[in-house]
Amino acid sequence: MESKQSGTEVEIFGQTYILRASAEQGYIRDLAAFVDQRMREVAAQTATIDPAKIAILAALNISDDLHQLRAKLKTGDPGRFVPKAGRLVEKLDEILGVLPREVREGASSIVPGTLRGT
Repeated sequence: MESKQSGTEVEIFGQTYILRASAEQGYIRDLAAFVDQRMREVAAQTATIDPAKIAILAALNISDDLHQLRAKLKTGDPGRFVPKAGRLVEKLDEILGVLPREVREGASSIVPGTLRGT
């Protein structure tokens, strides 16, 4: 079964392209806008005006971002646990009565031994 592909007109670095893809047109436009933005950033930081060289440098920058993200996901980014850990510490403090009495009384709806909002 062949998927129907529609053409989506996009502009990247001053050039218009008709892209055929089975993805939604909005998604294709978002990708093209991202590439355009990265190319413009590279062009602003380099002396070259050759669009092919700018495209290659932008592709290298995007590839670097992807590889760094993959490395973070592979090793695990401990920073992603900070908000949840903070909420758990607050709940444990409430349960163990570490908070001042005024704060504990304001949290009377919390049942000891339960962790809500995690």
